[in-house]
Amino acid sequence: MSDPGFQVIARRWRPRRFDELVGQEHIVKTLRNALATKRLAHAYLFVGPRGTGKTTTARILAKALNCAGGPKPDFSLEDPVCLAIEQGNCLDVVEIDAASNRSIEDAKKIRDECQFAPTSCPFKVFIIDEVHQLTKDAFNALLKTLEEPPPWVKFILATTEADKVLPTITSRCQRLEFHPIAEETIAAQLARIVKADGVSADQEALVAIARLAAGGMRDSQSILDQVISFSGKKITEAEVLSIYGLASAQQVTDLCTGIATGDAKKVLSLCDTFHVEGRDLLKILADLQIRVRQAILDSVKHSGVSQQLGAPLATEALVRLLECLQSGEYGIRQGLSPRANFEVTMLKSIEQSRMRTIDSLIKEITAAAAGLPREPGQKKIEISEAAPREVAAPMSVAKATVVAQAPAPVDVPIEDTGMLEEALPPAVRQASAGEEELEFTEPTAAFSFPALSVPVLPVAETGKTVSPGDPDFQKAVQSLPSGLKEKLRETLGAEFTVLRPIPPGKLRRPL
Repeated sequence: MSDPGFQVIARRWRPRRFDELVGQEHIVKTLRNALATKRLAHAYLFVGPRGTGKTTTARILAKALNCAGGPKPDFSLEDPVCLAIEQGNCLDVVEIDAASNRSIEDAKKIRDECQFAPTSCPFKVFIIDEVHQLTKDAFNALLKTLEEPPPWVKFILATTEADKVLPTITSRCQRLEFHPIAEETIAAQLARIVKADGVSADQEALVAIARLAAGGMRDSQSILDQVISFSGKKITEAEVLSIYGLASAQQVTDLCTGIATGDAKKVLSLCDTFHVEGRDLLKILADLQIRVRQAILDSVKHSGVSQQLGAPLATEALVRLLECLQSGEYGIRQGLSPRANFEVTMLKSIEQSRMRTIDSLIKEITAAAAGLPREPGQKKIEISEAAPREVAAPMSVAKATVVAQAPAPVDVPIEDTGMLEEALPPAVRQASAGEEELEFTEPTAAFSFPALSVPVLPVAETGKTVSPGDPDFQKAVQSLPSGLKEKLRETLGAEFTVLRPIPPGKLRRPL
């Protein structure tokens, strides 16, 4: 038989004074200063997520208003009025649950009670919890009283959904925002609780509980109660993960690394592990989104590239990755097969992290081309001394197709047909006007680029397709600008395999 005097952690560790409130320092400072300077509003609206201390703060404020010698921010917990407020026996502090007292008749009762002076306290305090549950008529019945209450009346309204409170009510209150409590703060408070209760807990287990609480101190204490019931006096991270279906921090890290490096086998293997261990896929997806968001912030701070996911990824790739994870959430939540939808989302994330936009590719190739030596109006390019003499002779521009075979396909979405011409330097546009073009063809995408006044290729003279074994192939490749070859190798991982002429009928319009 259970002990009738037992209380859950959330009740035993409820703060009783301002100094005991955790994670809401801005609220504590505001109310303490208001009490010290006697600049107290007649109505307060406490807004914030569940379990962040709204009702607790309302009770502490009621004690500070009615304590002996008050109002004052620091009071004795042994004060008879404070004890009566804690036990719910004070007639001048009225707590109302708006979810069950939401009609206009209930609002009229509050309005009528305001007309009577308090019996034993300086102020009559009305604490209305979940005030957004009141009907519109009930709100309207309180408008006049809330705007000009008797001098002995204080209203404290608390809600988790401030958008449902009428603007006419909000404008009559001093609004205080309660923030979600940081995971580090929650874990530190849980460590104090388990130490006081004689329970041993791994730090990783407390961090996992804090992560589950999602910013709510009360939720974390309720979870801790359940874990203690399951584990006894020794709490480990594995037990917390097992009870609530969480993936470990190392598993989330491995999943991020697999996505960033394009290791689909590793990602699918982890998905199988999650299924066997019964992990909550939505929680894993939420953890992934948190990691990717942190990587985006890191990339913005470090010149557009982040290594936090295990491989260098640009900001644009990270943003696409985050959008892919967000779009996959609906399929996992509402789809017929959450496991299949989760695996598809992970595979799509790999593709999104490796995709390059045509805009960024054009800018990189243009930057390489802009560094080549040329004069305005010049239609020939000087070849360095390292190039063969018979190829380096300046001649008229010809056109050939360079087929580059990459070891891994690169998805290059082509959307803006005018982007290429605008991105080219003026000298390049002038040099290539009316001339033929050099076209690069890649297995998954093709685009044209001006020939940049390169020497005539042996391929154009012979009119035949050449391969790496032919002498003309080496001469043709060496005659290309070195910066262009390096950029193709860097961006596409490509090498030249075949050179062939392009028939005149297939030439694109000059830029």
